[in-house]
Amino acid sequence: MVRIVASAPKRSWSWKDLGLAVLMLSPSAFILGIFIVYPLVRAVWLGQQRCNSFGTTCTSNGFDQYVDLFLSTEFQSALKATAILAVISVPLGLVLGVAMAVLADKFLSGVGFFRTVFSSTIATSVAVASLMWLFLLQPSIGALSNIGWFNSIFPSVKSPGWLQDEGTALPAVALSSVWAGLGFTFILVTASLQSVPRELHEAAAVDGASGTMRFWKITVPMLAPTLLFVMIVLTTRAFQTFGEVDLLTNGGPRPGNSTTTVTYFVYGESSVIASDPGLQAGGAVLLFVILLVLSALQLRGLGRRVDLDG
Repeated sequence: MVRIVASAPKRSWSWKDLGLAVLMLSPSAFILGIFIVYPLVRAVWLGQQRCNSFGTTCTSNGFDQYVDLFLSTEFQSALKATAILAVISVPLGLVLGVAMAVLADKFLSGVGFFRTVFSSTIATSVAVASLMWLFLLQPSIGALSNIGWFNSIFPSVKSPGWLQDEGTALPAVALSSVWAGLGFTFILVTASLQSVPRELHEAAAVDGASGTMRFWKITVPMLAPTLLFVMIVLTTRAFQTFGEVDLLTNGGPRPGNSTTTVTYFVYGESSVIASDPGLQAGGAVLLFVILLVLSALQLRGLGRRVDLDG
């Protein structure tokens, strides 16, 4: 006996459906247009302009201004400082965050306290974190600079001071940035660790796999999507570093300006383009393009090795 099931009739498309869809999308589209699309288009247009110190008189230089700005010595120096900051802070922040998450992923008494401590930096603003590190690294009254054994190991922390020395100022800013971002990395990696089946580790242990082998062969592959996401976020954050530079070094130390990142070059009060809104907008657009390219390269280069579907 053959059973015939009648299929549901296809619903024809109508202008009423389109109107309803547009009506439902209009609030999101309005907010997106006002706060995302319009500022981006405005910045791209303004980036072609060369303005006076008051921003009242502007003349268009076309898209050649973006090329000139990118090839300028000041922008290249800021881009180099930003790249160095990212090279220091991203791997260090990722490794420390994963290490703390693995240590806290234990069924031990009191481990919840350590999880709270490790994740506490996520509730600390950049301003507060920077002021804390300013107090620690200040040469005359800083806590670290007045600890005898620490001062003997790192004499430059006292004279001239890590934030005053061109060779150590950028790593010191990176250290502050890493500390402020540890809570974010810790929470995401800890949440991802909770999804790793315990049976896999137990089976590998029964087969004689050591703890190190289980970490690299089981834990890391299972964490790969989360680690890729965290790496992209940390890279973006490193290239957008402003508060730490502004509060700790003000773009200095002078005259080398070794901590003038691209973001500080665009928005800093002591930047050479602080009085030209056209060049500032151009620098912001260039930073947007650089981050877009970096994110695409990370996704293309590392995403192939990562099972993004889990």
